[in-house]
Amino acid sequence: MDRAFLIADNQDITRAGLLFLLMQDQQSRVCQNLPVPLLLEAGNKGEMVHQLIIHPDAVVVVDYTLFDFHSSDELLAVHERFKQSQWLLFSEELSEAFLRQMVFSSPRIGVVLKECSQEEILEALQGATKGKRYICHQVEQLLAGNMPSNKEIQESPLTPTEQTILKEIALGKSTKEIAQLRNLSFHTVNTHRKNIFRKLGVNNAQEASRYAVKAGIVDLLEYYI
Repeated sequence: MDRAFLIADNQDITRAGLLFLLMQDQQSRVCQNLPVPLLLEAGNKGEMVHQLIIHPDAVVVVDYTLFDFHSSDELLAVHERFKQSQWLLFSEELSEAFLRQMVFSSPRIGVVLKECSQEEILEALQGATKGKRYICHQVEQLLAGNMPSNKEIQESPLTPTEQTILKEIALGKSTKEIAQLRNLSFHTVNTHRKNIFRKLGVNNAQEASRYAVKAGIVDLLEYYI
């Protein structure tokens, strides 16, 4: 059986709509003799956590704007607690700042808007059950909207080697993994990492990753995988 779907939304009509889509997909899977995922519901954060304790690798489909999270940090704390889970934010409207925080925080958080087509919503759900992050076209365009010009990219303060290492950092690789991949010592990669942060004026990998995406060092679609 595929991982369970946990529909975390306090609007009855939204939960009913998602369950309808997923049940249609279930019928198609049955006809093809494919595994059928379990469908679960949660109307509040307490119910969500309870279901995740039982099904820690579930796909969580949540409307952040209507759910009883007090802050984005609280959502991320629950997400980090259940490291096997895959999340899909499903809301009518989300701020660019919030979207950037979510997308840069974890590769296990995807986004699809309620105004998206049925086909795109279903594609996002199907991708999530396979552990693939999905970013809908509208959000992808929003996050790509502040990309710098080619001239600004060419004037990057980083050397080609530093840009290569920054790309690996943005793709979630650790210093040890980069060293092994590039056939370099841990100390050399760590020195490059410190120089990258100093040159960019950033304090952590998340901020460095934002620069990497904006400067085109890492492709948006590649980053979202």
